[in-house]
Amino acid sequence: MSFAGRTALVTGAASGIGRETALAFARAGANLVVCDLNGPGVEQTAADARALGRSALARTVDVSRRDAMEAFAAEVQKEVGAVDVLMNNAGVGLGARFLETTLEDWEWIVSINLWGVIYGCHFFVPPMVARGKGGHVVNVSSVAGFLASDPLSAYSTTKFGVFGLSEALRSELRPHGIGVTTVCPGIINTPITSSSPLRGPEATPAARAYMIETYRRRNYPPERVAENILRAVQRDRAVAPISPEAWIMYALKRLSPGLVAWVDRRMGEQTRRAIARRTAGGGASGPPS
Repeated sequence: MSFAGRTALVTGAASGIGRETALAFARAGANLVVCDLNGPGVEQTAADARALGRSALARTVDVSRRDAMEAFAAEVQKEVGAVDVLMNNAGVGLGARFLETTLEDWEWIVSINLWGVIYGCHFFVPPMVARGKGGHVVNVSSVAGFLASDPLSAYSTTKFGVFGLSEALRSELRPHGIGVTTVCPGIINTPITSSSPLRGPEATPAARAYMIETYRRRNYPPERVAENILRAVQRDRAVAPISPEAWIMYALKRLSPGLVAWVDRRMGEQTRRAIARRTAGGGASGPPS
């Protein structure tokens, strides 16, 4: 796929992977439609795209609300018609085991991470099909979408759901010339490390600092994720693990699920010990709201 003259829609485009991928599409010649709950942030993304000579429509939208997404889709289709690339990227994190996760937590994360993707596909894919000129859907899952771990119980559930939806959708849309790629980032240095709520005994400033430092030291920036996403779309990849550790875990999961489960447990134990060392001698605080 050539992106020149095409229209790419990206949700959650105010920061991180969403912003950088939207601008990568713009640099590749695409016009943009972008949305986010962060109005000033998404307007800045649109302004940066316009500075590249592209048109950009930016709106403040809550992807978890059916009425908001329906109204957004109606406006987009009136202004630019069916989009060529749909990227359902908006998402949130939650660090909690199942026994630590409240029903309110479940409702919150499922409404954004899973329903947000469902709404995006529901309202934007049918016009792509009706137009009859093909296109591409990018749904952002995660390594946690094929490798579940107990500290990310609800988060993994939503990302597994995105993975399954994408796989089914890819088969259904193939006859219409529309590709579907499931993006599975690994350890990526984005604001999600500082914004994700934490629950349980590890919901401490030390645990938060450890997570932020780990992602910072890994130093895999969203700009590199964006490059990989565009390459995956152009090559019509079904699944796009992003970062070396994501590829390794994806391959091992397919070849030896038992080994992956063992590695995951060991990594979890090492993380808990590291956090415990940091917490020792300091006061613990409650989880962020």
